[in-house]
Formats: sequence, C-alpha cells, structure tokens
Amino acid sequence: MTNDTGLLGAAKAVQPETVRLRRRLHRQPELGLRLPRTQAAVLAELAELPLRVHEGAECSSVVAVLEGGEDGPTVLLRGDMDALPLQEDTGLEFASEVAGSMHACGHDTHTAMLVGAARLLADRRDELAGRVLFMFQPGEEGYHGARVMIEEGLLDEDGPAGKPERALALHITSTLEAGVVTCRPGPVMASSDVLRLTVTGRGGHAAIPHDACDPVPAAAAIVGALQTMITRRTSVFDPAVLTIAHITAGTTTNVIPETAQLEGTMRALSEQTRSVVHEEVERVCRNVAAGYGCTADVRIEHGYSVTVNDDAVGPRVVRLAAEVLGVEFALPMDSPLMGAEDFSYVLRRVPGAMAFVGACPPRLRPELSPPNHSNRVVFDEAAMAHGVAMYAAFALDALGKR
Repeated sequence: MTNDTGLLGAAKAVQPETVRLRRRLHRQPELGLRLPRTQAAVLAELAELPLRVHEGAECSSVVAVLEGGEDGPTVLLRGDMDALPLQEDTGLEFASEVAGSMHACGHDTHTAMLVGAARLLADRRDELAGRVLFMFQPGEEGYHGARVMIEEGLLDEDGPAGKPERALALHITSTLEAGVVTCRPGPVMASSDVLRLTVTGRGGHAAIPHDACDPVPAAAAIVGALQTMITRRTSVFDPAVLTIAHITAGTTTNVIPETAQLEGTMRALSEQTRSVVHEEVERVCRNVAAGYGCTADVRIEHGYSVTVNDDAVGPRVVRLAAEVLGVEFALPMDSPLMGAEDFSYVLRRVPGAMAFVGACPPRLRPELSPPNHSNRVVFDEAAMAHGVAMYAAFALDALGKR
C-alpha cells in the first residue's frame, strides 16, 4: 500500500459531498431491486469522475470501473442501496419523505461512502496498478440483489472489469463507537432461511375437543420441541438459532380450527450446521404433529448463505484501520453476528471481507443506541469519513504500485 497518511484528511475534505448525498438518499428511500431515484442520484454523482459506468438490466444496479495508471488485478468495493419497509420515527430534519419506507439499515451511508471513495481513488488513479470495480447494489434486504448482479456477469472474466481478486463491503452500525472499524476472519454473518409450517388437524366445537383434532396444542408442542432440538442437535461451538416469530390459528373463542400456521427464521454459522438444522426441523415437526394426530407441511425457503471472510483479508482490514484511522479505531471482531448478508454471494467467489464501521450517535452509549432496523436508528455522520478512507485504503493496499 501507498502509506498515504492523508487518506483520512482527503475523506474529511469530501465529507460535505458525502453527507449531502447521504441525506438526499435518506429522504427518498426505495425498496427492492428497482431503485430508479437512487440509481439516478448515483449516476449523477459519478458523471464527473473518470469511470466506465454500466447500468443493470434486471435491477437498478450501477457498476463503475476506475482504471489505474498501470495494468493489474481488480478490486471490488460494494455499497448497497435499498431501504426497509418501516415508518421512520427519528425526528431528523432529513427524515424519510416516503411513508412506510426508511433507510433503517444505513444503506444510504454505504452508497454515499462508496461514492466518496470513488472521488478519492480517482484523484489517485496513477498510484493504482489495476482497476477498482465499484458495485452499487440494490435488493440486499431479502431480494438477493448481489446474486442478480453476479448473474448479469459482474464477476466474470469477461465482465465489466474482469474477475476481482479482492473484495470489501462496509456496513455501518449504530451499536459500535463512532469511527471504529471491526472485522474478523472466517464466518462473520450467519445464513438465513425461512421456515413456514402448517399443522393440520380436524376442526370442531371448542366445547367438545375430543370430537376434533386440535392443531393448536400440536403447534405449541412443536415450538418447544424445536428449541430443544437446537440445543441437543447442534454444537455450542458451531451455533444455530431458530426463532418462531409468527403463529396464527383460529377465528373465535369457541371453534377449534383445522389448521395452525407457524413462521420463523433459522440461522447458522456453517453450511454443515445449516443442513443439519433443515433436516432436524422437518423430522421434529412431522413427528411431533403425528404424536397429536395431526400432519405437518414443512416448507423451508433458502435465503442467504453464511458470510465468510477470507482468513487473510479479514485481519488485514483491521490492520489497515490502525494505519489509516489510528489504533484506537481498529478493533478485531470477537464473534460473528447472527444477521445475514447477500455479500455472501460475492465472498463465495472472491477472497474478501465484510467489515463494520461504528456510528453510535454522540451522547449515546452503543448498548443503548437504537440498533439497525429500528424505526428510531440514527447514525453519526462523522463516521462516514472513516468509511470513505477505508474503502480507498483497501483498494490502494491491494493495487498500490510497489
């Protein structure tokens, strides 16, 4: 890497533009794979830079390529762009103007930070032996946007910038001290799958339960059995989480329903444990239901796989944070998070890392700050300069002329 101690200063110099873009995106959040306003805003910001820009066909993605002063490998930097379906209650002067939609996971900051990094790296393009691939991605919140972009050739040898050799995504978090960057090797975020279960019995009068086959006690027993299964069939050193978060049955007080529906999420930190959980869930649900004279229709919807950081790249991100931001802002990450990320699609094909940037608001303690996905979450915008500097440092570290 070019030991550029001015990277953070340069990031702070473009901070007004970074904040301006972030607030523009925050006011107009969009959901899913089609984000026309967000895409237009990103394209307008990139138009002044020496980049080759491509737009997605199946989604509102933006791919931009910066060619360095010499030939060399490709480094991918990802920023996701989509929002979440909830009503904002932060009271910010730039709060969402779209009812029922909010940038509650900080993707507006990711996009703004990546644009800021493009500005820094464009000014240093002669220092790069290779190219930087800027991945502006829609549809991270459950829409598999990264997979869509990969299917459109993002990572192909004949893609926009050839196959990348390194990749980095930054994720802001309100529950970490502002400006701190944390990362780890190996699993960093969990897989995420949806369980949908219908228990079917035989309806009847609630006063005469023996003439019916009540699915409600069977459903209740299944919830308890699943929790026991997790503790007895998965290792505490390779954990899994199963939460039944939605139960529906019946219409009134004196009718035994024919069916009960249960829905929940399943998380794991390895593909092996993920497979075990899937198998055990089906076995437990069907057999417990049978014990009550009912049947169980078990449906598992596969979501994102485990997000696994490269063993070398993960620790390198922490060392870069110490070099560029200062040792007080570099924190090795002790344990993975049970949240999920579709950057896992990229990391399955490219050595890289997902890292986190703290943005706890001033005067709040991280453990008391409303977390990501809260309708009240607020991020300290000053931390975005650290994200901009880290994106740029990562590319310079991988592509800097030796």
